[in-house]
Amino acid sequence: MADLRSLSHLSGVEQLRLGFQADDNAAPIAKTLDYRLTEVEEGRVVFEGTPTRAVYNPIGTVHGGWMATLLDSACACAVHSMLRPGQVYTTLEIKTVFHRALTEGVTVKAEGRIVQIGRRAGFAEADLKGVDGKLYATATSTCLVMETK
Repeated sequence: MADLRSLSHLSGVEQLRLGFQADDNAAPIAKTLDYRLTEVEEGRVVFEGTPTRAVYNPIGTVHGGWMATLLDSACACAVHSMLRPGQVYTTLEIKTVFHRALTEGVTVKAEGRIVQIGRRAGFAEADLKGVDGKLYATATSTCLVMETK
């Protein structure tokens, strides 16, 4: 994985494109839960994954934590894509709503979008949809934006 400090001279969207979109530089959580960053532009990102039985809950569907993790990544990276060089962020809160159960083998995309970004806070939303367009979950998030210098 790329060291974020070595990329601090780049904008957030450049960091995502150059440092994290490549499979060999994916964040450890993305490798562990088997999802990947597939699209990056300013204010919008897309993650894609196909859950396996390994992420099932005791009632026989994909654990909400797997879906929430994709949505958190999508919201946070939408904010990340808007950062100027020398800025970082952290998630302050995320609200996730589950609309339907997800089962193994269904490829989903988590699309994150900026709602508003200011000097100190970024607000984002994301939806988790199957490639067939079915909506599985949505999220909204607030991130704290900070200067590193």
